[in-house]
Amino acid sequence: MIIYFVAAEPSGDKLASEVIEKIKSIAPKTTFLGVGGEHMLKQGVETLFDTRDLAVFGLLEGVKAYKTVKKRVEETAHDILHKKPDAVVLVDSWGFMWRVAKRVKELGYNGPRIKLIGPQVWATRAGRAKTLAAHVDHLLCIHDFEVPFYTPFGLETTVIGNPALDRCDVGDGIGFRRKHNFKDSTPLLLLLPGSRSSEIVTVAPILEQAAELFSVDVVEGKVICVAAGPVQQAIVERSKGWNFPHLIITDENQKADAFAAANVALACSGTVTTEVALQGTPLVVGYKIGWISWVIARLFLMKSKFITLLNVSAGAEIIPEFIQTRFTSKKLAKAVLELFHNPNKQEAQILNQNLALEEMGRGGRPSSEIAARKIVELVPTKKG
Repeated sequence: MIIYFVAAEPSGDKLASEVIEKIKSIAPKTTFLGVGGEHMLKQGVETLFDTRDLAVFGLLEGVKAYKTVKKRVEETAHDILHKKPDAVVLVDSWGFMWRVAKRVKELGYNGPRIKLIGPQVWATRAGRAKTLAAHVDHLLCIHDFEVPFYTPFGLETTVIGNPALDRCDVGDGIGFRRKHNFKDSTPLLLLLPGSRSSEIVTVAPILEQAAELFSVDVVEGKVICVAAGPVQQAIVERSKGWNFPHLIITDENQKADAFAAANVALACSGTVTTEVALQGTPLVVGYKIGWISWVIARLFLMKSKFITLLNVSAGAEIIPEFIQTRFTSKKLAKAVLELFHNPNKQEAQILNQNLALEEMGRGGRPSSEIAARKIVELVPTKKG
């Protein structure tokens, strides 16, 4: 059995690697091919090309990257046709993946096209459900409430739960502090500036300024920045200009420990917010995209009040969000300091985060295992 995985962004790359690992235990003779990053490479999957130029966000940003996307779609589709896998699994990255699914079908590929994680149709552009249904054969989605969006269009779906909930090994916060010579009483601010190159340009500078304001107020505090793999070099370079005491963590094995060690986190919106909440650390979240993209999204596309998944699940702003017009260093720093100086507020937010995590399915069967078993089930049985 040959399965071709396509993962264009860091979060998709990680999820793909987790599912591949599970498939190996279910069907050990499976061969894996595809497009991905460092996590898939660790599973022995050589990537067709470097995916970093596909990690873009925003409508205008997507338009600017269109030529690159189109080129990569063609390369991926033709590689799939040449390799003739028994199934193709397209992970996250809505815009790129539906185009790959469409193109491989046009070129004559007849195997199942499986989409792993659907677009957030409940938040923006519900019409994407119809588009996805026209170009893939099965969807592995996160939430039960996604299914009704696809039912009218005949797309079969399997709910696997939130992948971030499987990454909940309890971090050793005390051990992390001792390893890096921090006292138990040392205030630690966790800084998470993003995993896309575009986020390092648009989001990171404001988060860095907020961290500096935190350090001015909490003079004995330290900032711990966990740098995501694809942007580690960029963050290390940026850190040379930081005017606050900091420690850069690039070791993936220390990530959970760093999350657990922090008193408060200041994070770019993304999957990482759920991972931090799983360690019992309260967060403040921020995000920004290009202004033209924002105006179009806000006026015509956005249906949800929130972008942080825990807030969406809770139906309330349990984690402070500072998006676009509210995304300023002063507002972020104020929210972080209010949490830091108010233990009761910290406890209340952690409680609400835990309730949201329970609502999202924490403690259930691993999503990677559910996805792996369904993918194997969907692969056609070869005769003879």
